[in-house]
Amino acid sequence: MTIQWRCTARDRVCVLSLAGYLGPEEADRLGGAVGWALARGRGPVVLDLTALDGWSAAGRLAIAEAARQLAAQGRSLELAAIPADGSLVPDGMCPPIPVHHDLDAALATHNASADGPGARREWRTVNWPGDTQPVLS
Repeated sequence: MTIQWRCTARDRVCVLSLAGYLGPEEADRLGGAVGWALARGRGPVVLDLTALDGWSAAGRLAIAEAARQLAAQGRSLELAAIPADGSLVPDGMCPPIPVHHDLDAALATHNASADGPGARREWRTVNWPGDTQPVLS
């Protein structure tokens, strides 16, 4: 199953939500989603893993690569709601990756909220869970 993603750009933070299973075949798709977040958002990127079914070792490496990609652009990666089947253990070449219990905790760190006011734009893949129409542009 291919991962699906949703990118929500807010005033202070960009939330990149993943759904599906993050395996070796999805590493490029994650890299593309991170590129989308870099181009359209600002501030740290919170990778929301609430809807992720799980991840492989290669998927975890792809997340570490995403952290390096963001750091190269002066931005950071944070994780929210990591899957219960493992923790991320980045290598020594990876910048620190803060981990939050859930998305609300991550947003609170940046004085943002899931339903709060402020500029907000959203893009997602065609098959994002629960969507009836794509909004990717």
